[in-house]
Amino acid sequence: MDTPEDLDAVMRERRQLTNVAYRLLGSLAEAEDVVQETYARWYALSDGQRDAIDNPGAWLTTVASRVCLDLLGSARARRERYVGEWLPEPVPKRTEWIGADGAADPADRVTLDESVNMAFLVVLDTMTPAERVAFILHDVFAYSFNEIADIVGRSPAACRQLASSARRRVRTSHAAPGAAPGQAAVVRDFKRALETADIRAVMSLLDPSATVIADGGGLANAALHPIVGRQRIVRYLAALAARADISVPWLERTVNGQPGLISQEDGRTLTVLAFAVDGDRITHIWSIRNPEKLREWTRRAT
Repeated sequence: MDTPEDLDAVMRERRQLTNVAYRLLGSLAEAEDVVQETYARWYALSDGQRDAIDNPGAWLTTVASRVCLDLLGSARARRERYVGEWLPEPVPKRTEWIGADGAADPADRVTLDESVNMAFLVVLDTMTPAERVAFILHDVFAYSFNEIADIVGRSPAACRQLASSARRRVRTSHAAPGAAPGQAAVVRDFKRALETADIRAVMSLLDPSATVIADGGGLANAALHPIVGRQRIVRYLAALAARADISVPWLERTVNGQPGLISQEDGRTLTVLAFAVDGDRITHIWSIRNPEKLREWTRRAT
């Protein structure tokens, strides 16, 4: 039977499990489901079975990773039914929100480092499920390939190759490991340009080959396909400005550990913008508008 000390030790793993699951799935809601399922499996064991586990934390992470692997395997079919582009669920920084309390929700348990910036998560989503698990567990959480082999059901050598393949994808994508120097200033200038509907200023801040990807999930107005190229983006923003869709107050917030913007209406977060910046130009804008992915942001605003 678990003692109170044993229970505390097991429950302290929740942060680790949430961090692993969010990086593997790109979804806070799904990460929390995985954590709940992992604990359900732990308490479904008999007292004798739990007593025989030398390292409960490692057992829990292994189970959570396997659950995530199964979910990743079915993600392709789910994405085919998704309306428009799919983007990872953005994570807020708790300390920026008045009244944010403790660690009562999944977002507060996610460590905001370079492995959760939006560019990195988008690249992760191009990987095979096995690549993603091998790469995240080894390169981010320092698991050995022997441990990972037990999770993905492949040899340690095969897991090493999976992680190597994943690293090549990251390098090829040029996903920045962290916020670019001066990114906050560029985002702030972009904010002013949006609020004043200054299309010329917007153009000056965009890289010629910049890309906008929006995620509305069929539940909010959003472009269904990527918008590529500064000229096309400017025309798109000009059309939005004509409908007063972008000339609204924007707030500077940390989005997945990097400078970003959000828009709100009556205490409800409508849009979260994440950016990739190279030098003094914006190369990527990820616009998350699906309200199901903004629940944490709206909860904090109320």
